[in-house]
Amino acid sequence: MPKVGMKAIRQAQLIKATLTVIDRVGLAEASIAVIAKEAGVSTGIVSHYFGDKNGLLDACMRQILADLYLAVERQRRQVPDTPEAQIRAIIDGNFDLSQVDAPVLKTWLVFWTNSLHQPRLQRLQSINDRRLWSNLTAQFARAMPRGQARAAGSSMAAIIDGLWLRMTLSSEPIEDGLRRARTLCYQNLALWLRSPEQNPH
Repeated sequence: MPKVGMKAIRQAQLIKATLTVIDRVGLAEASIAVIAKEAGVSTGIVSHYFGDKNGLLDACMRQILADLYLAVERQRRQVPDTPEAQIRAIIDGNFDLSQVDAPVLKTWLVFWTNSLHQPRLQRLQSINDRRLWSNLTAQFARAMPRGQARAAGSSMAAIIDGLWLRMTLSSEPIEDGLRRARTLCYQNLALWLRSPEQNPH
């Protein structure tokens, strides 16, 4: 009879092994056998919990997205409830250390690529995109007309994604990339909040 909690332990173990293997050899070479060996379990255990490699990637991204959600919420709880502070917290959460660990970075890139062809991953990507945009838009709407807030939310979401991708592909130290990305996002935020259109006469 399996021990209580063993399923969660095994799943966490296999997700960690998958991230490690993708970081080391890429998705194409990250076979079930290689992942099972990394985790120190049989291939049957992997298949039992996740089915196949696509199931593993799906589980990895669900975990990464859950970590992202928690990072954003943690940042938001630590700042005043003003639009500017809350948007800065959303930015900081998206550049949280949990999202820029090397295995996570590479798995994000794999996820983006594979979401173009796998409906299950595409749904996860769509949920994440909508969450970021709606969170940003809701805060911008507290400081400007709704139409402008929607545009500001789209702009900031695109900048966050673009800067995150550039940082991932850059050879500069991750600390420098994070600092630069946050600074550029903050500057974009300041431009939107100073826009004369937010208080039309």
